[in-house]
Amino acid sequence: MEKLNIGIILGSTREGRLSPQVGNWVQELADQRGDANYTVIDLADYKLPLLGENGGDTSGAAAWAEAIAKQDGFVFVVQEYNHSITASLKNALDYLRVEWNNKAAGIVSYGSVGGARAAEHLRGILGELLVADVRVHPALSLFTDFENGADFKPAAVQADSVNQMLDQLIPWSTALKTIR
Repeated sequence: MEKLNIGIILGSTREGRLSPQVGNWVQELADQRGDANYTVIDLADYKLPLLGENGGDTSGAAAWAEAIAKQDGFVFVVQEYNHSITASLKNALDYLRVEWNNKAAGIVSYGSVGGARAAEHLRGILGELLVADVRVHPALSLFTDFENGADFKPAAVQADSVNQMLDQLIPWSTALKTIR
């Protein structure tokens, strides 16, 4: 059977963001499993102006749609800003519709309270896009999983949480592939 394609989406484009560190860590853990093809998808690599904005350069939209369409599932690396997800992630989600449908997702979040509020907001959006999110949710604390708020040094238990999330994501992604 052909391996699934799982996109690890970095949910921030802000300067000084920590999501590349977290995304690379998730990919390293995931690649050790050998159960899917894991790829980091960085929102910063796509030109996506505000959806519906007049005169915006939408040259990245086709590449964004293509990158998402070829995935069977996702891991969203979500940071909490003002109790929610970033504007860039919301905008990127809104750019597409059918490319998201009938796929599964896991969420790895971080923030002062582990990014829990951002993860909960994301769950509602994913439901509307017909993305089934799994229950296990690694929540990273800016206080205990990042040194000086900048260098990612996750507690050992976090790797177990990521693997438990992937243990749910892979079978859900496999099952949903059958209805696409």
